[in-house]
Amino acid sequence: MMTLAAEIDKNGTSPEKLLAPVLSAFWDQPESWTLETYRRHEGYEGLRKALAMSPDDLIAYVKDSGLRGRGGAGFPTGMKWQFIPQGDGKPHYLVVNADESEPGTCKDIPLLFANPHSLIEGIVIACYAIRSSHAFIYLRGEVVPVLRRLHEAVREAYEAGYLGTNIMGSGLDLELTVHAGAGAYICGEETALLDSLEGRRGQPRLRPPFPAVAGLYACPTVVNNVESIASVPSILNKGKDWFKSMGSEKSPGFTLYSLSGHVSGPGQYEAPLGITLRQLLDMSGGMRPGHRLKFWTPGGSSTPMFTEEHLDVPLDYEGVGAAGSMLGTKALQCFDETTCVVRAVTRWTEFYAHESCGKCTPCREGTYWLVQLLRDIEAGKGQMSDLDKLNDIADNINGKSFCALGDGAASPIFSSLKYFREEYEQHITGKGCPFDPARSTVWADDKNASQGVNA
Repeated sequence: MMTLAAEIDKNGTSPEKLLAPVLSAFWDQPESWTLETYRRHEGYEGLRKALAMSPDDLIAYVKDSGLRGRGGAGFPTGMKWQFIPQGDGKPHYLVVNADESEPGTCKDIPLLFANPHSLIEGIVIACYAIRSSHAFIYLRGEVVPVLRRLHEAVREAYEAGYLGTNIMGSGLDLELTVHAGAGAYICGEETALLDSLEGRRGQPRLRPPFPAVAGLYACPTVVNNVESIASVPSILNKGKDWFKSMGSEKSPGFTLYSLSGHVSGPGQYEAPLGITLRQLLDMSGGMRPGHRLKFWTPGGSSTPMFTEEHLDVPLDYEGVGAAGSMLGTKALQCFDETTCVVRAVTRWTEFYAHESCGKCTPCREGTYWLVQLLRDIEAGKGQMSDLDKLNDIADNINGKSFCALGDGAASPIFSSLKYFREEYEQHITGKGCPFDPARSTVWADDKNASQGVNA
């Protein structure tokens, strides 16, 4: 977590604006992941306050706070909890989506590694609200150190009486299961995750029915992102008005921004929603010396890319949406002028083609053909008609596949053609990439590179 305290806008006239270290407040402390450290920072106080409320009042409180899902779609968390039918006689489940695999996204894994008890406390609060006695954490299986640390945190919580039977004398019983997935990107989609958790191949389900009605084991289920659930304890402990004092009217609160790429200070920046990339770059030291920003993603590679002209777009759900993209997982990948757009989009599309589950034709066939066309264009074997073909294939995937993976694969195509069509044409007319080290001075040492100032 970067700890620079303040920044000033591009005109140098705005009042001081602070970062908002809440989830990341003590990541840098020794043994931050232990129950002892978490308790020293008011750990499980939010749970104590939550258990003093009725489940319905608790749901209404979280709903009133304005907390929106931090996994990408930004759906109101309290409203999602409210969808669970009550008095139906079925078990209710909470499933935490920790299958973080979106290119450029690295917020949930560090959070689990440094502060797992914030998630566990949030899980207990959420299960009390939706009247659930069994919760699951579906973790990306490759992150074995995180898996071990999470298991240890769960053990500590059981031992301290925060999990198990009659939690804190409230009568609430809760079992928590940590499940390691096999590393499939598609299992980040909530219904594919549920199928995987049930032991089947991870593939998206046709909806309706939605998970709130028929989710895990055909029972009412809430699926929430790690950061969404981990944010709940602080809201209960410090109050919904405190939470709403940060961010914007429709996107209140704090969140983790993952800043990566050609920047001087990559890392996790926990800030109020609505901060801009320009402000984050000012705090992080800007782009790497001697280079300028060319394009960037506001929420991972599955969101339409932005350019230098979007530096002052408020990074909240409404601001990014109005500018033509999505906030997504807040994965701010920044690329400078040495980056070939065609090459970057080709690599992203290869990822989506590889990770397609193959269930629906538009995604299975469309991503394959996009890769073939992009590889030809990158290698200088393309034709001008291929550009319209790319656009047409992406249009036949977008909104026509079972899940959002298809939409994510189409986004880089649409946005790169919108902002950088000329670069695609240069690949075709020049019979190759103008950024090829053997053919261009762009890849020469920094002395010969563009002298643009930090964005």
